[in-house]
Amino acid sequence: MIKEIGFIGLGTVGKFMAINLLKGNYNLTVYDANADAVKALVGKGASAATSALEAIKGKDLVLTVLPDEEELKQALSTDGGFLAGITPGTILCDLGTHSLEVTKEVSKKAAKRKILFLDAPVWGTKEHAAHGLLTILVGGDKSVVSRCREVLSHVGLNILHVGDIGDATKMKFVVTLVQSQLMEALAEGLVLGDRLGFSNDQILEVLDAGGVASPLLHKKGRSMARGDFTRNLALKYVYEGLRKVKEAADITGARLPGMEATLDIYAEAMEDGRGEEDFSAIIKVLQK
Repeated sequence: MIKEIGFIGLGTVGKFMAINLLKGNYNLTVYDANADAVKALVGKGASAATSALEAIKGKDLVLTVLPDEEELKQALSTDGGFLAGITPGTILCDLGTHSLEVTKEVSKKAAKRKILFLDAPVWGTKEHAAHGLLTILVGGDKSVVSRCREVLSHVGLNILHVGDIGDATKMKFVVTLVQSQLMEALAEGLVLGDRLGFSNDQILEVLDAGGVASPLLHKKGRSMARGDFTRNLALKYVYEGLRKVKEAADITGARLPGMEATLDIYAEAMEDGRGEEDFSAIIKVLQK
C-alpha cells in the first residue's frame, strides 16, 4: 500500500496535484526550486525537502511534474541527479510531457536500478488540476499502474492505461495536436466573424448550438471574448508540445499540414512574447 510519497515540481499544475494528494491523507514530502511554493504546501500539511534527493528518500512512490525537459534530464541524471537515490523497488511516475527519446532514456536508467517506472503525462488545465479533474495517460506495466491507481485518482478523473512505456507520451502527442488546432480554429472563427460584422456572443451562440459544440470552445470562446488570457494552460507548453508532435511526424512520415500551419501561429505568438499567457492568446496573432 502506498503511503509515503515524494513529490517534485510545484508549478502551475503540480501544486494543485500535491494539494489534492494531501486531501487523500498521504504523507507527502515536496520539493521545488521555488522555496515559496514549498512553503505554501507545508502550510497545507506537506513536509518540506531541501533537495530533490531528500524528497525521494524512503518513499513508496515518487511523482515528478517537471515541464522543462532539460530540468527532468538533469534531475534524473546519474551525475548529480536524484535517480541514484531512489530505493530499488520504488515506483517512479513521471507526470510531465516530454519527448519520446527522453522518456525512454529515463525508463532505461530506472530499469538499471530496478526502479518501477511509469510514463504518465497529464492532460488538462490549471482548473482541472485544482478540482482533481485531470486526465492521466499512463504507459507501463499493468500491475504497477494498478498499484498507483488509487493515488492517481486523487488528482485525475480519468486514468487511462494506453500501453507500454512511451505509449502514453505518444498518445499525448495526439492530444496536443487536436487541442492546439481546435484553439487555432476557434481563434480564426472569432476573427473572421468579427470582420464579417458579427459579435463574439453571436458567433459563440451559433457554435454552441451546432455539431462543433465542445467544452473547450464554450469556455475558451467566452474568455477570449472578454479579453481574458489569464494563464490556465501556458502557451509556451502547447508550443513545445507541438514541436514534439512535429518531431514524431517527421520520424513516422505522417503528413500533417494543419499541424505545420498551427505550429507557425504558435511560433509567432512566442516571438511576440506571449509564452506565459494562456494558449488562447494565439488569437492576438490573428488580430494584428
